[in-house]
Amino acid sequence: MRNRFVAAFCVAFGSGIACLFALTALAQTIPPTSAETAKGKALVDLNGMTLYVFDRDGNGKSNCNAQCTVTWQPLIADTDAQASGSFSFITRDDGRKQWAYKDKPLYTWAKDKKPGDATGDGVNNVWHLASP
Repeated sequence: MRNRFVAAFCVAFGSGIACLFALTALAQTIPPTSAETAKGKALVDLNGMTLYVFDRDGNGKSNCNAQCTVTWQPLIADTDAQASGSFSFITRDDGRKQWAYKDKPLYTWAKDKKPGDATGDGVNNVWHLASP
């Protein structure tokens, strides 16, 4: 839940180095799992928060950088994380590893407040649930 607080703070008070470092500290070691959300089954992070994909990403490439990452937090992989099955990593422009599912980078949405929320599905017609 700290990730949600940090993201909300960054959205309310601006982004910057402090927000980037705070969000960077929260990395996931194991691949996402799936769970029921308000909009059906989706991939979720370790906290049960819904994961999304971005239509403007290329396979193996994130196009959500800078201000975009304040509200769409990349699911960062811990340095010890091991890819398996359909889960892999992409390397972000800032050099960090991000979890990907079938080569599509994964993100959480800052406006989802609790596990099972799926309010990011359909945002700007380019963000969608990451379906297993």
